[in-house]
Amino acid sequence: MKILIVEDELRTADYLSKGLTEQGCTVDAAHNGIDGQHLALTHDYDVIVLDVMLPGQDGFAVLRALRAVKQTPVIMLTARDRVEDRIKGLHEGADDYLVKPFSFLELLARLQALNRRGRKQEPVQLRIANLQIDLLARKAFRGATRIDLTAKEFALLAVLARRQGEILSKTAIAELVWDMNFDSNTNVVEVAIKRLRDKIDAPFSPKLLHTIRGMGYVMELRDTESEAQGEGGAL
Repeated sequence: MKILIVEDELRTADYLSKGLTEQGCTVDAAHNGIDGQHLALTHDYDVIVLDVMLPGQDGFAVLRALRAVKQTPVIMLTARDRVEDRIKGLHEGADDYLVKPFSFLELLARLQALNRRGRKQEPVQLRIANLQIDLLARKAFRGATRIDLTAKEFALLAVLARRQGEILSKTAIAELVWDMNFDSNTNVVEVAIKRLRDKIDAPFSPKLLHTIRGMGYVMELRDTESEAQGEGGAL
């Protein structure tokens, strides 16, 4: 799950970012309304956590700008327990509302619910040949064998599996999994792909994770002939 946190209280923002990252989420954070609006409009997020009281412009203004072009699920945070604020936020297009102080576990549950609601057409489980991926339980299997994956390895696998048959460049993978601009001098994507391949492909058959030389990576089931013609070679 890719999440944007727009929160001007640095300790709160850092606490939420750390907690969500530990849950396997990719997190961006902005500490004012202007930066938050820029990120919300220029990137794709699964859910946005948006504080009401923000410097630059408040959360309601950010929400209005977002709703003019996108329907990304938004949960609003406020320290003010006023019914008027909740009603205004919902009228502006917020999907949920949480009053500070709040439980992190409650926020996490609400984020997961909004993410599921925003992905109604996405299956809970993905299957490619004998590879099975449970997106909710964050588990992967080849046949009956459970594959032990780190949070980032699972995120990488989920991105590739959701877009099976689509060639993803290193730049696209870096943004989708690590939320960073790709640096041609770093080998973080290659290393991650190799580790994932060692776990999900090396001990099993058929091979599903393919390198397309000069283009990127693709996850798909291939027959022997097409693999021989199109495979650019493993790392």
